[in-house]
Amino acid sequence: MERSVLSELRQRIHERLDYTGTLSDDQLRDLIEASVMQEARDGGWTMRQRKEAVYTLFHSFRGLDALQPLLDDPSVTEIMVNDHETIFIEREGLTRRADARFESREKLEDVIQAIVAQINRVVNDASPLVDARLPDGSRVHVALPPVALKGPTLTIRKFPDKPFTMSDLIMKGSLGAEAADALKALVKAKYNIFVSGGTGSGKTTMLGALSGFIPAEERIVTIEDSAELQLPSIPNWVALETRNANAEGKGEITIRDLIRASLRMRPNRIIVGEVRGGEALEMLQAMNTGHEGSLSTGHANTSRDMLSRLETMVLSAAPLPTEVIRRQIASALDILVHVSRLRDGSRKITEIHEVIGLRHGEIELNPLFVFREHGDGGGRVEGHLTPTGQRLRSTEKLVAAGLNIPDALLGAEEGLHE
Repeated sequence: MERSVLSELRQRIHERLDYTGTLSDDQLRDLIEASVMQEARDGGWTMRQRKEAVYTLFHSFRGLDALQPLLDDPSVTEIMVNDHETIFIEREGLTRRADARFESREKLEDVIQAIVAQINRVVNDASPLVDARLPDGSRVHVALPPVALKGPTLTIRKFPDKPFTMSDLIMKGSLGAEAADALKALVKAKYNIFVSGGTGSGKTTMLGALSGFIPAEERIVTIEDSAELQLPSIPNWVALETRNANAEGKGEITIRDLIRASLRMRPNRIIVGEVRGGEALEMLQAMNTGHEGSLSTGHANTSRDMLSRLETMVLSAAPLPTEVIRRQIASALDILVHVSRLRDGSRKITEIHEVIGLRHGEIELNPLFVFREHGDGGGRVEGHLTPTGQRLRSTEKLVAAGLNIPDALLGAEEGLHE
């Protein structure tokens, strides 16, 4: 059916709402159904068209308008609104334009304000950028003019119905059982693990899957810009979320503030959703002061690049000598896991490194697993995350935890001997 017909119907219903006053959801649905039935008789609509019209009109009043069908579609993983007429989606790793639009720029602005108001955040001309979330945990980023030149922009990273487990990632081909067993042992033994990757590569998903290996009796504090992590297996879990400054520029609570606060909450482990700046210093200090087994993520193209970025982040917080920063990083981090989004849209772990220490002033890495491609098969990248044959150098935590060293971490000769 044409959008103009739905727009006229919506206007008529809107006028009746103004006349009848506030209605419950059921009353609104009844009013919409009656209006659609009248229009359907005159226009010869099919039953499917009637149902779609009721659904669309209802969510234009109570839901998120043009976004609601995309949010309800489980195959859509990301929604990108460039302006009120241009919406793109990601499905199965591929981006395409959606057959959806808002009837006006004002309607898109109304939807944005409704989203941020749910978590008591503000976005306007004075504060045109904001991170938010939907009630289901989906991550939202908003950009308004003047920084968004084409008009209000909205990006939604959808939250899965249930958190991905490591078994789910194995089934999806993100890694193999051998690497998963190694990571399971490393998490249980309280190795500090840092996950790196590009935008949309699956860092948060991997962080959540790794968190699933944390013993249930431990106390965990998670720290995020927008709360997204779910730890259903941890009963003693505190979730902290940053807060933007108010209209007067006061009341901001940053990741750095939350890391400092978390140290007074007696956590066994701290999980920082993502480090982007000076908070990296606090995170590294926490890992170096008894909070073993902590986890975090950051943006980088490779594991080596992540180390360079961490240096830059720490420098932004404190003008320390390079050697001091590198020593801090090398002593805090045990394992680097790098996730990549490949050219076919699939997301896979492509590197797992052990951080050994400093050598000639450089942080030394020991490659444990690397992703090896076998070619393209029907447009899909074929390959596997395979052990390098290098043994895990630091086994003290595994031994102290009473865990066996996984075969893939014993090294080629020892593993073969076993």
